[in-house]
Amino acid sequence: MVEVDWKRVQDDDFRVPADASIADLTEELTVMLGDPDPERRDALAYPTLATWIERGVYDDLLAGLGDGMVAGLQIGLGGTDDDTVFRRSFSALILAECVTRDNGRPLVLGGKILQWGDALVTWMLRERDLRGYVPGKGWAHAIAHGADGIGVFAQSPHFGPPELTVLLDVVADVLCTPVPQPLSHGEEDRLAAATMAVLRRNQVPVTVVEPWINRIAEHAQQQPDDGTDPFLVTGHAQAFLRALYLQLALGGRPPSTRADLMLVLVGALRVTNSHYFDPPNA
Repeated sequence: MVEVDWKRVQDDDFRVPADASIADLTEELTVMLGDPDPERRDALAYPTLATWIERGVYDDLLAGLGDGMVAGLQIGLGGTDDDTVFRRSFSALILAECVTRDNGRPLVLGGKILQWGDALVTWMLRERDLRGYVPGKGWAHAIAHGADGIGVFAQSPHFGPPELTVLLDVVADVLCTPVPQPLSHGEEDRLAAATMAVLRRNQVPVTVVEPWINRIAEHAQQQPDDGTDPFLVTGHAQAFLRALYLQLALGGRPPSTRADLMLVLVGALRVTNSHYFDPPNA
């Protein structure tokens, strides 16, 4: 196999090296997605693959590339605090790039896109390594990258009301699952952005979204009685409701149901933040 200077590829505007096969290049880049060195993973492998996908280098190979990223979601799954999280997390990002390309011009069968979506959300719900930024190794950020993927799948024409509703349910499941340590690197904001992508499709009615919001709001009020840190139970749901309100109020391209959803969200926020609104006793 030809040894590739990936920094030179980057400096050459990501031109595909002519002295190596695309299969060999892809294999090396895929392995680099799991490299604990952030320079090789985040600064070289990811932007190279993303750029090549965007430029159509993989148009005839997109289904196979996506399948490879789905396989990457399973590597080391269930482990915590080890380097396998990088391969899973960055495979999710590249899978999202594949779907973005297909969203712009159909290249993959709809059934394949649905399989990829199922693989992404299944991985997200089973992921146990929730670290955001890892000192010396850069971003792991699995939940944030999974949220980005949900936002891309939400834009796929192959996703109709049932599939979009499943995406919302997955967001709620992530938020309502107690965790050993808090998400602290903006994951709730990324999940809110993914939710906005679903809502902008204008295919999930308020009659579905309202009980979904209320489910999250109910979880945001739970008080564990077993000595568990309450923030690990309620904190993510509370932060998400605030983030979703902010994005719904200020974001561009609002869904057609924004007015109704704002009322629902305001009600949920009043209930979950009542201790801030009630005047103190005289």
